Amino acid sequence: MDAPTATPAARRKPRAKAPRLRPRLGLVCVTHSDDCRFRTITRARYLTLDEDQRRAALAQVYWDNLARLHWALGFCHRRGIRLYRVTSSLFPLSDEPPGEAVLRSMAANLSSFGRRAERLGIRVLMHPDQFVVLNSESPAVVNTSRIILRKHGLAMDLLGLPRSTWAAVIIHGGKSGRAKELADEIRRLPREVRRRLVLENDEYAFSAKEILAVCRAAGVPMVFDAHHHVVHENLDSYEHPGVRAMVAAARTTWPDPAWQVVHLSNGKDGFNDRNHSDFITAVPGAYRNVPWIEVEARGKELAIDRLRADWPMAG
Repeated sequence: MDAPTATPAARRKPRAKAPRLRPRLGLVCVTHSDDCRFRTITRARYLTLDEDQRRAALAQVYWDNLARLHWALGFCHRRGIRLYRVTSSLFPLSDEPPGEAVLRSMAANLSSFGRRAERLGIRVLMHPDQFVVLNSESPAVVNTSRIILRKHGLAMDLLGLPRSTWAAVIIHGGKSGRAKELADEIRRLPREVRRRLVLENDEYAFSAKEILAVCRAAGVPMVFDAHHHVVHENLDSYEHPGVRAMVAAARTTWPDPAWQVVHLSNGKDGFNDRNHSDFITAVPGAYRNVPWIEVEARGKELAIDRLRADWPMAG
């Protein structure tokens, strides 16, 4: 006798729903208070020193900043902040031979940071400054951009952070109208940079759609910034359908959708003001479903505290 055929109702077993994670908020570089500040050294002062003095001065700054970096990690852990963007000036002049030598001599101590971040469950990112323009028409600017990115890749390697976009290095598109050149330059980057590289849309040079196309061509993820998008497109609401569409499109560029990062800020003196406000007063509805949000408000941890109070679903 044949086995009885299962009824349609029996075949349609309800699937257990995966628990929905709250968006996790990230702190950018320093605290609003003076508790977390990093030291630096100017190039002008550096050039007045001899070789031994340069190494000694840089070593003092690097060791001090490593201690402050660990303090920032503890600060995030105590406040339940799961993402931290390290300042791009953490190890100033480490692209100079004396600086790189000092940094490499600290390797054993530097790597403890990555192990601690992993143990505490804190994701770490970097965002090099505006001087990175990989697709500049000037070969000298392109070369300088490569050096800056290599410096960041080396720092992240020595800090013990993974060579993946979990530990993203985020840059903007650079020179408008040179999308192909940008994609070509990305492919030429060393692995410690290329495997971490992520592109972000901006207010002027590269729209969200344009940077998305470059990301797909170069095989790198996209950080979507809703505020840059509304300024670029001159929109009057974060609820414009294009915002939701770009959040969803950017998610497809990440190797794991659970790694997607977006940026959150509001205009200081009006909705389309490119300058960031102290606190977050408006959150795009499309951000309810993103896993990681870097809060780019001038209020830093105070902005995160207020956002958590106003938007209880945030983690």
